Amino acid sequence: MNRIFLVALIGWSTVALAQPAPETYPDDPASIEQPGVPKGEVLKFTFEQSKIFPGTWREYWVYVPAQYRPEKPACVYVNQDGIQWKAPTVFDNLIHQGQMPVTIGVFVTPGRVRAANADKALDRYNRSVEYDGLGDAYARFILEEILPAVETHKASDGRAIRLSKNGNDRAIGGSSSGAVCAFTAAWERPDAFSRVFSAIGTYVGLRGGDRYSTLVRKTEPKPIRVFLQDGTNDLDIYAGDWWKANEAMERALTFAGYEVEHVWSEGGHNGKHGTAVFPQAMRWLWKDWPQPVTAGKSRNQFLSDMLLPGEGWQAAGPAAETPLKEKKSGRDVPGPGGTRYALINSQVRIYDASGTEKAVVRGITGTDLVVAHNGNGYLLADGPGQRSRLYLIRATGERIQVDDRLNGAAGIALTPDQTQLYALESGTHWVWIYQISPDGTLSSKQRYGWLHVPDTAEDAGAAAIACDRDGRVYVATRLGIQVLDQLGRVNAILPVPGEQTTQLTFGGADSKTVMIRCGDKHYRRTLNVQGVKPYEAPIKPATPRL
Repeated sequence: MNRIFLVALIGWSTVALAQPAPETYPDDPASIEQPGVPKGEVLKFTFEQSKIFPGTWREYWVYVPAQYRPEKPACVYVNQDGIQWKAPTVFDNLIHQGQMPVTIGVFVTPGRVRAANADKALDRYNRSVEYDGLGDAYARFILEEILPAVETHKASDGRAIRLSKNGNDRAIGGSSSGAVCAFTAAWERPDAFSRVFSAIGTYVGLRGGDRYSTLVRKTEPKPIRVFLQDGTNDLDIYAGDWWKANEAMERALTFAGYEVEHVWSEGGHNGKHGTAVFPQAMRWLWKDWPQPVTAGKSRNQFLSDMLLPGEGWQAAGPAAETPLKEKKSGRDVPGPGGTRYALINSQVRIYDASGTEKAVVRGITGTDLVVAHNGNGYLLADGPGQRSRLYLIRATGERIQVDDRLNGAAGIALTPDQTQLYALESGTHWVWIYQISPDGTLSSKQRYGWLHVPDTAEDAGAAAIACDRDGRVYVATRLGIQVLDQLGRVNAILPVPGEQTTQLTFGGADSKTVMIRCGDKHYRRTLNVQGVKPYEAPIKPATPRL
């Protein structure tokens, strides 16, 4: 009996010793109410008129600092999951000490679609939909619905609430799914949120957050400053390893040139360490304000080779519209030796350099056309259902169908050496490739280019394609301009300034200007590359790195 008791005691002791020590962290003085510090007030409201998340009801709180004056719109901090981090006390102290600007805090809970009868049914809990999902829906919800609602209220002493519309004056934060939500809002709208506090962030495989460490590395840097907190005992469950995912985010942000600070502990998936470091995070995020947060320089060599310092997207006038590929009948495509291939109604007309018509291909309405140096043209045309057809159009006017099994094809382009042809599918995430035979027909069709797809769509939305002389492939997609190497790998993503890009081409006297169309607006950007003119002599690019 004594032996059994001793074994049991040893086992209990082993288990007791294996238990992690309770998490304790020193209090930052800013987290404690201090004598003589003016106190702001916290107002509570509800919101249930959302058009972005229809039918949802939620609570939100507004912190108004004592120092706030309506004559000057205040900076803004938005937090998910309501009030956390002893934030009102922290804001009182840091604003009083001049360590952060006069800031109105907006603390929002996730939405619920309330059951008609709470005794018999559960509410629909919208937290994962709103917080874990990628895309701009939550950012729009805050910017278009919550912040305007905040500005309809007044402080208890009658002060009107006016919020700055400048992204440099706005920060956003949260914990767990609220943290990835905060990062997503800034990622989608860096013009609206430039500072992010992320505690125990859910950058794992729930609704796409695991993609961020890759997207950050590939995408041209954005003007965002990020403070990360996590602990080695964070969750390690079906969706991923939170601790390793936060490490991966920190490394990705550093690689991509972002201003990023991080504080790691041995803590778990809770708010203890986040509360302890919140004052430190606020001091760091607001340091040097009102100096703007700027985009850094990425170590992505593919981006570095393409981009010119200080060159961004510029609005373009009507003169820039001419080179863009209009996806309709009635446009000209240049051919070799001054020839022209014109899409007119349901015809392809071929003209020589003097303007004399050489040949006519009838009964075909094309959506995209490219002409090689040898005079062979390749024409995309709509087929039955969602299928598209691809034709070889010879300079003599002969028409040969070379494929009829593309899923909503949206664009075609020749490789610089004109031995292969790319074709985009708008209904998938693939770029197909064909080998061009000596007689101009196509063979060896293969899925080749793999495009990133946003969380909010089932396809990449590929709409246009072009190549540069070094073999890079530029594809207009829902995520911006995705740039692939010659092996079909997306190495870089260039965000665009407006809606999804529907047209893309290289133009300018030296073919170094990328011209795009986003909605009804046109933009241009000069790059450190030179676009291909397919009708000119073929160019053999350097061998790619495997």
